[in-house]
Amino acid sequence: MAGTIHEQVTARWGGTAEDVALAHGTLALVIGAERLVEVARSLKDEFGFDMLLDITAVDWPERVPRFDVVYHFYTTRDFVRVRLKVRVPADAPAVDSLVALYRSAHYAERECHDMYGIDFRGNDDLRPLLLYEGFVGHPLRKDYPKDREQPLVPYRT
Repeated sequence: MAGTIHEQVTARWGGTAEDVALAHGTLALVIGAERLVEVARSLKDEFGFDMLLDITAVDWPERVPRFDVVYHFYTTRDFVRVRLKVRVPADAPAVDSLVALYRSAHYAERECHDMYGIDFRGNDDLRPLLLYEGFVGHPLRKDYPKDREQPLVPYRT
């Protein structure tokens, strides 16, 4: 069944994707940022991908565009995964939010914003999730200095 869904998704979106690959049983599509919401809606409505498992990013400091924002989708009906990647530049790292389609995007987008500094247009709550208010920088960027000291924040009692 996985091959059938992968073939259907590839037939629907492979022509507009920048890259299509099958790795470890997971279909991976690299798509333009302007198509993200459209493709995600199609995965949900047409192909039954009812779960957004995770949103993360990969930092490629030497590449232009610098970041890949990576989305993992799953269908509980057919037990199949699909990965979408969207490339975003370092000078304006932003993509549209998927909160309107998947409520789980709220926290995943906040975490990605914390760690990489990616903005999600349409997510009205990008407060720090893992870091504290006042933390300077984005610790999963490869140029973040590992020996950097952050200001001490007094504990609230």
